[in-house]
Amino acid sequence: MKFKIKQNILFEHLTYVIRGISSKNLIPILNCIKFDLLDEGLYLTSSDNELSIKTFIKQKDIESIERLGSLVVSGRFIYDIVRKLDNEIINLEEIIDSQVLITTSKSSFKLNCNNVSEYPNINLELGKNPISLSQQTFKTTIHQTIFATSNQESRPVLTGINFKIKNNLLQCTATDSYRLAKKTIELTNPVEEDIDIIVPARNLLEVIRMLNPEDKNIDIHIFSNKIIFNFDNIIVMSRLINGTYPDTNKLLPTDFKLKVKFKLDDLYGAIDRASLLTNEEEKNIIKLETKGNLAILSSNIPEIGNVEEQLEIEKNIEDEIKIAFSSKFMLDAIKIFDSVSVELKFNSEIKPIIITDGTNDNLIQLILPIRTY
Repeated sequence: MKFKIKQNILFEHLTYVIRGISSKNLIPILNCIKFDLLDEGLYLTSSDNELSIKTFIKQKDIESIERLGSLVVSGRFIYDIVRKLDNEIINLEEIIDSQVLITTSKSSFKLNCNNVSEYPNINLELGKNPISLSQQTFKTTIHQTIFATSNQESRPVLTGINFKIKNNLLQCTATDSYRLAKKTIELTNPVEEDIDIIVPARNLLEVIRMLNPEDKNIDIHIFSNKIIFNFDNIIVMSRLINGTYPDTNKLLPTDFKLKVKFKLDDLYGAIDRASLLTNEEEKNIIKLETKGNLAILSSNIPEIGNVEEQLEIEKNIEDEIKIAFSSKFMLDAIKIFDSVSVELKFNSEIKPIIITDGTNDNLIQLILPIRTY
């Protein structure tokens, strides 16, 4: 293998594939990046068995190709080397003794290569009928749900987002059993078979970090044990989480006794300030009490002091409520709404709080109250 390429182009693609290398990997070959230089261009591949990433640099974006071939080299070292090189032409050449020579006009590095035959054969073949939607829509959907996933490995199914597709509706749900986020979007084309899978949150986070800010499409290919995302000459494969996701629809009531409408920015600011006098050991508790057209938010740390915030509200009925909740969970829930106002829906001080934008149920947030009264 021997070719020349601009530093910024190679570094851009190394930035993508380095995400497929886990710092916890105990298999040495999986700490490497595989280079495949073919007539049509350069493929870079990485994998930690749970997440695999493959990018493609077209032949027209490579300065010159003198010799085709494949090599496997330490991902972290080649990433750091290219990152710190000047923005100029880089020469990469596989030389004798299983090494790759990396040179510019001022710098020269030699890295030992691994045996190409030892690198695992990763099946990244795409399906025939992908689900296609805009990258921006997909990124927003994951952003509005992923924060509610659990980081407790004792319940693996809750560490992922549940993708359910029926006809032309995609429903993404995340919960850690204390809060829940659900987003529903309409697909352009209906699916032939219902889909119910769990995708690891960590892998989805890596995907959305690579998405283009321009409104291009992402194609999603779903298989029995994996999901593949294809966009911008990048292929990302994630293993699925085995297990059955809880039926979260049972947690979401359809009727509510009291609905309270807040201006979103005012509510966020009031909770943010009130949270200054909470502590994590006490679950960051804030109390909310309605009195007519006012909502009173309060919190205290006995040895420090207390705070009280008042907000104007709109209610559907004259009933009042006293309820307490985690300020952290509430701030996480309301900050992902892109609306002027939000609506908090209550049935009692011990039943879940439902949050929507008040106009539709495409995005639903749920948090459990904390009993203090």
